[in-house]
Amino acid sequence: MLKIISKKSVLLLVLFTLSFFAKAQNENAVLKLDSIMKKFNAVGLSVAVVKNNHLHYAHSFGLKNIESQTLLKDTDIFRIASISKSFSATSVMQLVERGKLSLNDDISTLVGFKIRNPKYPETVITLKMLLSHTSSINDREGYFSLDVINPDRGKNVNKCFNSYEPGKGYQYCNLNFNLTGAIIERASGERFDQYVKKHILDPLNLYGGYCVDSLDKTRFADLYEYDAKQKKFTLSEGAYNPRSEEVKDYVLGYSTPVFSPTGGMKISAADLAKYMSMHMNYGKYNGKRIIAKKSSILMQTKVSDDENYGLALTTKDYLVPGVTLTGHNGVAYGLYSSMFFNPKEKYGFVVITNGCDTSKGDIIKEVVNCLYVAFIN
Repeated sequence: MLKIISKKSVLLLVLFTLSFFAKAQNENAVLKLDSIMKKFNAVGLSVAVVKNNHLHYAHSFGLKNIESQTLLKDTDIFRIASISKSFSATSVMQLVERGKLSLNDDISTLVGFKIRNPKYPETVITLKMLLSHTSSINDREGYFSLDVINPDRGKNVNKCFNSYEPGKGYQYCNLNFNLTGAIIERASGERFDQYVKKHILDPLNLYGGYCVDSLDKTRFADLYEYDAKQKKFTLSEGAYNPRSEEVKDYVLGYSTPVFSPTGGMKISAADLAKYMSMHMNYGKYNGKRIIAKKSSILMQTKVSDDENYGLALTTKDYLVPGVTLTGHNGVAYGLYSSMFFNPKEKYGFVVITNGCDTSKGDIIKEVVNCLYVAFIN
């Protein structure tokens, strides 16, 4: 005699089965990630996976601080390096939508002093060129002060430019985005770090920012540089330098490199994944629209064929074989970070390590592959 199973029992069975497989999936991922960490001698590792538009998995491994042997937590925040550039570009797109800026504007007008490649003095360098690294500007004289490219203050301004015409070549350049930060201040009338907090972080309910003194320092994950010859890690002292004295004498629209729009965002992997989801959904996340869909698509559309680079977002096909992902990497002070997503299939990955032995290969690639196999494929 057949026993009739209630719908409730079937539902419970399905939920139990799904829970069982999810648990096994997570455990397999943890084992694989632990193996990768050992291979690269990683200090700590935070990962987050977005799947079907939801934060599907987030976990932290290893140490926040070697000296105290403090374990890394999911709520700890990192200086994420060049992924920060996308926050600057997102801010620009907001100001473009508000009619405060145009991507075709001459940056000389926007920044308040003349910027021209001396080999092409008649060619205007536009805001779009800054955001796409096609400005012909380089970092040869540094990028921690706008003085280096200001003809009234810099001693070697001409060295800040490459030999090709603006708009007709590509070179990755941090100075591009510290200039962009100053332009954001001049257009908005708001200090850069406060603008990003008010117009991007707060609407998305994310904890983070560019100003060290405005954040809980107990949550900072220490960053470590690895010396392959001595086979040891050294604490990076400058990663969370508050630069409090410089902030006291801050000049809006000029002192902006103090906050490093090019690489100074501090945020957790899980919150960065939520920010990533906003870009994955073309400017909108959790009911909050940050930028218009057309603005988001433009950021993801390559300007330079050389590097498949758009406006602070790029496309890569090496992280997962046969899969093209959009996002950005970051490297600084021993940290390696990555934020890449698939806007069509609505999944993405955030990977951050606060120190590792890069002679062993590409830890970001191996972790992303692990997460893809475990949770997406």
